[in-house]
Amino acid sequence: MTWHDDISLDAFRALAERRTEPGDVPCAAEIRKNIPVYDAASADARAMEEWARVLLTGPGVLVIRGAVPDLALIDEINAVFEAIIAEERAANTGKGDHFAAAGANDRVWNSLQKLCLHAPALYARYAASPAIDMACRAWLGPGYQIATQLNVVRPGGKAQEPHRDYHLGFMSEAQMRAYPAHVHLWTPQLILQGGVAHCDMPVESGPTKLLPFSQTYPQGYLAALQPEFRAFFEEHHVQLPLGKGDALFFSPALFHAAGENRTADVSRIVNLFQTTSAFGQPMETLDRAAMCRAVFPHLAALDGAGRTAAIAATAAGYPFPTNLDSDPPVGGLAPPSQQDVLRQAVEQGWSEAALAEALAAQEARRRA
Repeated sequence: MTWHDDISLDAFRALAERRTEPGDVPCAAEIRKNIPVYDAASADARAMEEWARVLLTGPGVLVIRGAVPDLALIDEINAVFEAIIAEERAANTGKGDHFAAAGANDRVWNSLQKLCLHAPALYARYAASPAIDMACRAWLGPGYQIATQLNVVRPGGKAQEPHRDYHLGFMSEAQMRAYPAHVHLWTPQLILQGGVAHCDMPVESGPTKLLPFSQTYPQGYLAALQPEFRAFFEEHHVQLPLGKGDALFFSPALFHAAGENRTADVSRIVNLFQTTSAFGQPMETLDRAAMCRAVFPHLAALDGAGRTAAIAATAAGYPFPTNLDSDPPVGGLAPPSQQDVLRQAVEQGWSEAALAEALAAQEARRRA
């Protein structure tokens, strides 16, 4: 049995049934359903050290009350986002989604940039949250990069399937299995997931379903695809109501899912945060599209293994980052990578002009 196949619900249960004790989180204002809750106004360096432990070996999730304390500011920003949603709906831009059916909610991809460009004064005040900065630095250190996506789930909006998040969580099982065990263990430390509540969110509105301590299970990315693990999640998950301006942060390896909005009149509005480590950057920039065009005529002459190696060395193998408005994950969790395009061109015998056109179109979608 390989490491990837050594998946045990009993081992998972033993981790997920741990309890958060007050002595484990002395900086927390309270513990609710195994999740430590902190007050933004009292957060300090000691709390930051505690947050890192919570995310790595503790429950894997924490709440910061009052992370964005200016509630009138959030209302103004919501009005900006409503205008953006209306503009994009009028333009009939199809919105793919990672874990929900397209059109099941209102989604503003890259809401950080759009808010900054539409309303820079509001953006500056919003981005000036010391508590959010502290949470990001606590997990990732300096040099982090934030991206956000606004999600509006209307009454009747259905729950997501339980999952882990980006990176490995956005892959198929076969893709996950291609990565060795140690990658499953360290990639969650490159990302911090979270969100700021842009409205009061009672449990009935479907705030994120969470399974504390589930991020500590080593084979969790593969386990999250198994029916028995999903059933365990549905039986044991917890949800916390959030007030407008509260922030929730969690490890991307935590089993979680958006809940069902069972209210008649609450549209759940969350600005989802995904913060990336500065260390997820290459040293050099390469014009890989030019490399693809140059090597393409010579790939057909290579044998299977050699061709695979040459494509891997030449083309970008990862579909992110991209512009999810113009390059959405329709039909899957991610759009095609540059390697996918080059491989398809070789296998289907495209002309050099056809490859060049496809690469240019892909680049245009990514940067539109």
